[in-house]
Amino acid sequence: MRKTAAVLVALVAVSACTVRTADGERQSPVHIDVPGRPATTSPADDRPSPARTTRAAVPAVLWSRGDTGRDVRELQARLRQVAWLFDGPTGTYDDLTERAVRGFQGKRGLPQTGRTDTVTWRRLLRMTHEPGKWDLYLMGGQPAGAPDPRCLTGRVLCIDKSSRTLRWMIGGRTVSTMSVRFGSQYTPTREGVFQVYWKSRHHVSTLYDSPMPYAMFFSGGQAVHYSYDFAARGYAGASHGCVNVRDEAAIAALYAQVRNGDKVVVYG
Repeated sequence: MRKTAAVLVALVAVSACTVRTADGERQSPVHIDVPGRPATTSPADDRPSPARTTRAAVPAVLWSRGDTGRDVRELQARLRQVAWLFDGPTGTYDDLTERAVRGFQGKRGLPQTGRTDTVTWRRLLRMTHEPGKWDLYLMGGQPAGAPDPRCLTGRVLCIDKSSRTLRWMIGGRTVSTMSVRFGSQYTPTREGVFQVYWKSRHHVSTLYDSPMPYAMFFSGGQAVHYSYDFAARGYAGASHGCVNVRDEAAIAALYAQVRNGDKVVVYG
């Protein structure tokens, strides 16, 4: 009886007083185990464990709208392989690329963010193969190689078959560069040094009955000109020997600068 009374007195004393730390925070009172009753627990023991409260890691975003570069080209080339993208590769993560990524994600039960994160990229890698050089530059944009030495003097249309580029050069300085395509195996573009001998802004081929806007003739019926087909299909097609340009604004500016008699160098 005396033991029970002593325990009750101790409990009353503990509940009546609170302990404060040096910074004024209240501390839980000391817990006393009463014989025959379960031990009390601290409120901290009722908190969920860290393992239960940790959120799933969010995958890192690799590329998103506005990004540019070779890696974006590869993303676009791979999206073309699985028929989620039909334009490009352009090397710019635009609205079409964002829409294609969102569609690809939704089809596979991934969050439809339109941004390419590590999970989306790994899934796309498993479904596609490594794109080749011309897969990456199907619509142009590949870097130009070093100009041929014959291009370093005068006013020159310097046309490189190996990099599929045309440089407009004056006095050894590159004024502008644009993507071009050439004739097929059966109608190859001739190589050598030529001169622009005729310009025809609204030319139409009498042989193939096809438009050749901004035509600058340099060898027989072969000319540098804008191509609607190149703009639409890229390197999936070919010319009948002419040098096709797909950027209409670029060739319009070039046409305004080039004169009859300017040199044309075609090599590769």
